[in-house]
Amino acid sequence: MDKPAYQDKPWLQQYEKEVKPALDYEEKCLPDFLKQSAEKYPDTDALIFQGYRLTYKELQDMTDRFAACLHDFGIRKGDRVAILLPNLIPCVAAYYAAMKIGAVTVMNNPLYSDRELNHQFNDSEAKVLITLDLLGNRMIDLRPKTKIRQIVYTSIGDYLPFPKNLLFPFVGKKKKLAADVKSAENVYKWKDMIAKYPPQVPETDISFEDTAMFQYTGGTTGVSKGVILTHANLSRQVQQLAGWFPEFSSEREILLGALPFFHVFGLSTAMNLSIYMGWTDILIPKPQPEQLLEAIAKFRPTFAPLVPTMYIGLLNHPDIQKTDIRSIKGCFSGSAPLPVEVIRDFENKTGAVIVEGYGLTETTPVTHVNPFNKDKRKIGSIGLPIADTECRIVSLEDGESDMPLGGEGELLIRGPQVMKGYWNMPGETDAVLTKEGWLHTGDIAKMDEEGYFYIVDRKKDLIISGGYNVYPRDIDEVFFEHPKVLEACSVGIPHPHRGEAVKVFVVLKEGVKADAEELMQYCQGKLAKYKWPTEIEFRDELPKTNVGKILRKDLREEELAKRKSE
Repeated sequence: MDKPAYQDKPWLQQYEKEVKPALDYEEKCLPDFLKQSAEKYPDTDALIFQGYRLTYKELQDMTDRFAACLHDFGIRKGDRVAILLPNLIPCVAAYYAAMKIGAVTVMNNPLYSDRELNHQFNDSEAKVLITLDLLGNRMIDLRPKTKIRQIVYTSIGDYLPFPKNLLFPFVGKKKKLAADVKSAENVYKWKDMIAKYPPQVPETDISFEDTAMFQYTGGTTGVSKGVILTHANLSRQVQQLAGWFPEFSSEREILLGALPFFHVFGLSTAMNLSIYMGWTDILIPKPQPEQLLEAIAKFRPTFAPLVPTMYIGLLNHPDIQKTDIRSIKGCFSGSAPLPVEVIRDFENKTGAVIVEGYGLTETTPVTHVNPFNKDKRKIGSIGLPIADTECRIVSLEDGESDMPLGGEGELLIRGPQVMKGYWNMPGETDAVLTKEGWLHTGDIAKMDEEGYFYIVDRKKDLIISGGYNVYPRDIDEVFFEHPKVLEACSVGIPHPHRGEAVKVFVVLKEGVKADAEELMQYCQGKLAKYKWPTEIEFRDELPKTNVGKILRKDLREEELAKRKSE
């Protein structure tokens, strides 16, 4: 070939008629889009939580009040504000409030252990934390180890419709949906702060290229890295997403906000896109099948970004037979491949079109999506690069030479959604970002003659359990700390509901005894629940390279081969 196939961008020929290959971006930050939607659709419901409705005008007011509160706390441009919440109304308002005054938001996973949160709070140097009453006492105890000064906590019961709001004080604690937070200095209730401050926000000069947030990702090295996303990254990503789905341009659309907002996939597709478009977002803090079906039946969403475990959970729930889910017109699936039979079953039940996509935390996250067209999408493919997104597949040998058409190699991406770099990690940044702006994804892919991309192999070690990324080294490190453990190596194993689960191979120190239950209990206080191993196997030794590196790949292949033969 005279020139690499990627320079011709064959994918542009597959774009739907109304989808533009290059966009004329509005240079507006996300808080400006909220203001725009509040001016255009003041009385449209922005958020619905358990039947409680908050209009765009009310969301703008709440956001401005909390921005004033943060400013009074001493938060200034560039200061970090940590948010540790499920999909609740204050999560959205706090996120937009922090960005409005030029602060850097840090979204944290409420399922994380104190050990994991401690690293992220300290690495980001967060000064304020917004969290849930259920986590309040833990966070007060953790605060002295961090730079966090003020803690603001909300409750699931803060925004509920009548009569749920009257019943919640009596049943909340019994059902473990609420908790008392001990008295401590500089700890405040969310609703008190919203009532205290008027919606008057000091003007802050925010540049499009300023840092808007740190989004933490794991790493195969086991170090949790803060991905630096700018206002431009976040703004252009929602405009790219809106441009890919022109059928969904009406403000009358209703989005199912089930993907967690603390994860970048949910943040962009289930929160920021909705606000940019002026849609109504149904907030689901615990996206289990029962809650999803109830929300679909009651609020009739039209657009649903979900992960494969959610589609599978919905289809396998007995209530699916008596629930009308035909309001859904379009679905977006990411994080892991969606089985063909799941796509067919779900589409038959809804009449919707499901399109699969691909992305990384480092790309805000979406880079590829299949055409929103049953005849043009390719099941099993991650789809086409979206507007203004360039892709190459390069040799695994040198990381630079373009592979011929159909050849397998590492996927490289360049576009307006690619991160600025990793926070405080110049070496890690240089390892993945070239001077020309190409991001090395670490994923092995190929492209067909029509420009559709396929992931051949994931990053070597990543485990995706229930839609969450689990990095084996995180688990290995906890096991290595156990006084009886000499060596440990985690791998992903097939799981019927979660896609993958964690299995750990352990070598004990000489002369000691331990059983699986002891080690399971040890790791439970140190890892988020979805990272807990489901199996532990004791070995006398683990396979290693000549230089003594444990061969995780060999253990995984051995485990998969054993399961196939069973």
